[in-house]
Amino acid sequence: MPNWEAFTRRATPVVSGPLVTIQKRGTISLNRAAHELLGAPPAVELLFDVDEHVIGFRPVDPGVHHAYPVRKQPSSFSYLVAGQAFAKYYGIPIGETRRYTAAMIGDVLAIDLKQEATTPPTRGGRGAVTRADITAAA
Repeated sequence: MPNWEAFTRRATPVVSGPLVTIQKRGTISLNRAAHELLGAPPAVELLFDVDEHVIGFRPVDPGVHHAYPVRKQPSSFSYLVAGQAFAKYYGIPIGETRRYTAAMIGDVLAIDLKQEATTPPTRGGRGAVTRADITAAA
């Protein structure tokens, strides 16, 4: 017998606060609020606090050797940064899309990987990832 679940979302809710999503293959997505909070830079440098498990994004000139271009996602208000090598180097778990609330710390947009992440609403993606899930994967 089917276990029916009612679809109750008419549209994706509008989010006004800064969010950063680490996609399942390691690409990093900044929503418009996060990108604007950084000053809408064309490139960022990726930062990581190993002890605190905090990722940072700081605007840099695109000509800087370690700069990562910020690309606008077509037909969206999201901005993408390549992050697979960064995640692999620091052992940041990928394989499941996780969304984090971001905040400015000085001139750095930061996400704390110890905070509870959510799984963005997608086809089949629902629920929340707990802090224990992230700690266990780290």
